[in-house]
Amino acid sequence: MRPEILNPLFRPVTSLTGVGPKIGEAMGRLLLGGDAPEPPRVADLLLHIPVGLIDRRNQPGIALSPEGAIVTLEVRIDRHLPAPRGNKRIPYRVMAHDDTGEIALVFFRAEQTFLERTMPVGETRFVSGKVEWFNGRPQMVHPDHIVDREAFEQLPMVEPVYPMTAGLARKTLGRAMRGALDSLPDLPEWQDPTLMSRQRWTGFKPTLETVHAPTTPAELAPEGPAISRLAYDEFLANQLALMLTRANLRRATGRARIGDGRMRRAITAALPFTLTGSQQAAIADIEKDLASGERMLRLLQGDVGSGKTMVGLMAAATVIEAGSQAALMAPTELLARQHAKTLQPLADAAGIRMAILTGREKGRERAEILAGLDDGSIDLVVGTHAVFQAGVEFRDLALAIVDEQHRFGVHQRLALSAKGAATDILVMTATPIPRTLVLTAFGDMDVSKLPDKPAGRQPIETRTVPLERLDQVVERIRAAIAEGAKAYWVCPLVEESEEVDAAAAQDRFVDLQQALGPVVGLVHGRMKAAEKDEAMQRFQRGETRILVATTVIEVGVDVPDATIMVIEHAERFGLAQLHQLRGRVGRGSRASTCLLLYKGPLGEVAHDRLAIMRDTEDGFRIAEEDLRLRGEGELLGTRQSGTPGFKIARFEHHANLLEIARDDARLIVEKDPALQSPRGKALQLLLYLFGRDEAIKLLRAG
Repeated sequence: MRPEILNPLFRPVTSLTGVGPKIGEAMGRLLLGGDAPEPPRVADLLLHIPVGLIDRRNQPGIALSPEGAIVTLEVRIDRHLPAPRGNKRIPYRVMAHDDTGEIALVFFRAEQTFLERTMPVGETRFVSGKVEWFNGRPQMVHPDHIVDREAFEQLPMVEPVYPMTAGLARKTLGRAMRGALDSLPDLPEWQDPTLMSRQRWTGFKPTLETVHAPTTPAELAPEGPAISRLAYDEFLANQLALMLTRANLRRATGRARIGDGRMRRAITAALPFTLTGSQQAAIADIEKDLASGERMLRLLQGDVGSGKTMVGLMAAATVIEAGSQAALMAPTELLARQHAKTLQPLADAAGIRMAILTGREKGRERAEILAGLDDGSIDLVVGTHAVFQAGVEFRDLALAIVDEQHRFGVHQRLALSAKGAATDILVMTATPIPRTLVLTAFGDMDVSKLPDKPAGRQPIETRTVPLERLDQVVERIRAAIAEGAKAYWVCPLVEESEEVDAAAAQDRFVDLQQALGPVVGLVHGRMKAAEKDEAMQRFQRGETRILVATTVIEVGVDVPDATIMVIEHAERFGLAQLHQLRGRVGRGSRASTCLLLYKGPLGEVAHDRLAIMRDTEDGFRIAEEDLRLRGEGELLGTRQSGTPGFKIARFEHHANLLEIARDDARLIVEKDPALQSPRGKALQLLLYLFGRDEAIKLLRAG
């Protein structure tokens, strides 16, 4: 199915000269991450971009070599000073000189025979590497190159520097990259000529040739024409894939779903509070989508405690009133059961027949639920990903509600929507997402925000406390518990690690139980689901008053009378995670406190992070600050660095290009939805190159 012109780029890297299975495996770790099931392709190698360059044209002489600079020196070898036998900590030194002074070439774990053969005394050699000044004397540790005059003539004077991995030599990667460039075909241009002219961009092939064989640092500058061109290619592939997904999901024209309002009125009457203005606005947006006859794809962004679940229930009630079914999917069983507990009384009041379906439902109980979904006697099912597995059939699934959307990708979106005819999709996230990430991860969706907190919620007082004052914190907790309070105590690890100096939940549980007695409970991710549920229920019932936990409580735990959150080693947590954890308190009408225990001295980023937590509870501001402080970290998943799903594009350098790419992609899909124009066919190549094949499959299926 893939165009033949791309075949040279979709060969495995092991087809390149000098790349065998072992090197291919190392390249897989570097280019694809982790244990890649197969070797990377030539295209993956070409999109591995240098992060800098070594300029060997700098030949200042020994005495004039700046500290830390990469230089090339023409030296005469004077003498060898081997390390004392058996002492591996003392390096092997080779002393050499030029007209300006003397330098030590330093080698650890050196092979003496090799060094004597490479650098014979009395001979001239060209050495290239970083110069360090130690006690006023220059030295070069493990020079990058040691060559004679003849070999020096062949040495690249400007050499790109790539991110590397163990088991892969820089020379090997460079040789493979040159082989990959030689196999790069002349591809038809997919970018708009006017934009290329304005940005001073060259074609895809010349751009890659510039990036992999730079002559100046400016050619690798993130904002420079070469890297910007490739970043825009990547953004455009992303935005185009999202637009095509959206168009495909909406192509199967939805059905207008207009309820009579009776269930929604019953739910509103049963609520112990009044819906906020932003909740009412989001419900109106959703009702308009459902009534339009076009398929709904909407993202509901709400901070912790903003009332997203109520908006979801109102959306479900609308389609149930119209005679259809709805499903609410959560990422964990704990959260699914939390939702079910919250929704059951309201569903009963409205006459909505509700069931829960997770991996725990077995045998006869599961069979009855599946039968109820199939014959329509169940209106609303709440569950985990088990809801969209094979064997679960609905009579008429009109609405799929996905909570914590960032745990589910486009594939799962499509799988869930396929459970019904033109199923509408509402996705909800409690992690406020910066606008740039909304565009790249959810560009195929309309967005509603819930910035308000429900009426009666009290602000949370946040303080930072050094770990040296731990005893005072424990005494304060003792006093608060005596007055009826409940507290969470969050630790970063389950058990003590030699590598990470962090308090373990298990150890902290033992310490606090010794200090405060049996009122202390424990919950962590390594417990079985039933053990976790039991620990949570004991805390909810008040049998325990302090719950020591790992971040397993980050999402979905609802104990309204918990008013104290202690986060130990807060400097180890990301901003979004700290905000999520803090949101576990302040859910009732009583004033709440969050104590951020930290171990000093704090680095600049950790200091800023804790200061932001003290200053604001606004999740949307916190999300933007998180993106700024990390530069890029993946806020939607588990990876801690790298812009989500992107190899080249970086938000802090290329955010302006994202807006242009979004507008460009929208225009392309409006004018050429099947990508059959000359530019459209070239854009199909772009989608393949940047791994957005799903969009091509949708086109073919359509």
